[in-house]
Amino acid sequence: MLPSIESIKQIRQKIGITQKKLAAMTGVSTSMINQIESGRSSPSYKTARKIFASLSQLEGESSAHTAGDFCSRNLTKLGPSDTLDVAIKKMRELSISQIPVFDGPDIAGMVSEDGIVRHLADSDGDLRSARLGEMMDHIPPIVDFDTPANVLVPLIRYSKCILVSQRSKIVGIITASDTLKMM
Repeated sequence: MLPSIESIKQIRQKIGITQKKLAAMTGVSTSMINQIESGRSSPSYKTARKIFASLSQLEGESSAHTAGDFCSRNLTKLGPSDTLDVAIKKMRELSISQIPVFDGPDIAGMVSEDGIVRHLADSDGDLRSARLGEMMDHIPPIVDFDTPANVLVPLIRYSKCILVSQRSKIVGIITASDTLKMM
């Protein structure tokens, strides 16, 4: 028994492949994949089986990798008492767009370029001496080191970064540019 034909598009997008790649893998034209996904055409049982077999194979391959395979382990950290000026200098120096803020061993929040711009736009004066604890963003999603890679892409779409933990300790960060390593 095959899954619902309507799930093809959802599965394909979850895995992160194009209609063209799916078509090449299955020997079906890109146009036919598009028609199947839009409901304008119904595939034969043989074609549907090929499509689901290819999707299943890709799903298995993508889940073989984990968050630990893609995270940057060289984690730059700041504290809530650090100033915005320190954060800006660190971001420029390292060419990064966000830095986690830790209060001792515990994650307290995140400072990001977007958050800095938002706070600068909302303030009347110079915020360079403002403490990060007063203006940091919320804690980003945290996933386990062994989280399958195919779970990461949807998360990174809604968050600028993902923190990676191992044995209850933050050990890395995954940014949008890190997800490009999955390709």
